[in-house]
Amino acid sequence: MRRIIIALIVVGVAFGLYLTQPRSLPDGFASDSPADTEAGALAFAAAGCASCHTSPEDDADGPPVLAGGQAFASDFGTFYAPNISSDSTTGIGGWSLDEFARAVTLGVSPKGQHYYPAFPYAAYQHMTEQDVANLFAYMQTLPDDATPSRAHDVGFPFNIRRGLGLWKVAFIPDDYVMAADTETLERGRYLVEGLGHCAECHTPRNALGGLDRNRWMAGAPNPSGKGTIPNITPEALDWSEGDLVEYFNSGFTPEYDSAGGKMAEVVENLSRLPEEDRQAIAAYVIGLQAIP
Repeated sequence: MRRIIIALIVVGVAFGLYLTQPRSLPDGFASDSPADTEAGALAFAAAGCASCHTSPEDDADGPPVLAGGQAFASDFGTFYAPNISSDSTTGIGGWSLDEFARAVTLGVSPKGQHYYPAFPYAAYQHMTEQDVANLFAYMQTLPDDATPSRAHDVGFPFNIRRGLGLWKVAFIPDDYVMAADTETLERGRYLVEGLGHCAECHTPRNALGGLDRNRWMAGAPNPSGKGTIPNITPEALDWSEGDLVEYFNSGFTPEYDSAGGKMAEVVENLSRLPEEDRQAIAAYVIGLQAIP
């Protein structure tokens, strides 16, 4: 009996290590085609990279300096956006495209550690190879900065990064939520569920931090503890496609109110995208399942 128990423990540990090991990219994931920095700038805007990774003291004038440092409070601790500038020591200037792609789409560092899901790789997993390559090329053109990344303030047991492997298995399905039957909806879905990672704020989470896909975009508590992120399904938002497109461009609502807080930064990013992208996002929002 003792041998059986020991064998079961060994098998259980081995299975646990297998489930929690960081994943690798498929062979040949990173695109071999030339990267387009102009397209990368659009991907950068759609993904909202500057909104999180610029320093709180960063001057708004000029290209963004991705020195990190912004704090993001959660029920599991406080996370600090890292330096992702082109600095080769403190940033990502020394990374290869494969390392960048693995980080962005799988949430795995060049050293083989899991990143915390405060980094929205659950959404970025949908990025195309070409967009990953374009984004990486564009980010290498931005200023470098030597500011060291600040360590996250996360206590036990959440500071055991290996356990994030199980979290990923449990809470990061690789499919889309919305079915798309037109090119416009497909593009909108890619921008909303992928690059734009809108659900990270607009969808509530379970006790372990996984998104509740049954209440997709139905609003959620503000992680800062102040107020709530609104429900944007048709149950609560009855704006027309034109209203939404205008809001994404200017920040003005049909009632002549204006976007504030973090949403103002989202609008600033969306205003840089082509008009047809804002129309695709609007079509996606209108097509959401209505949830009270």
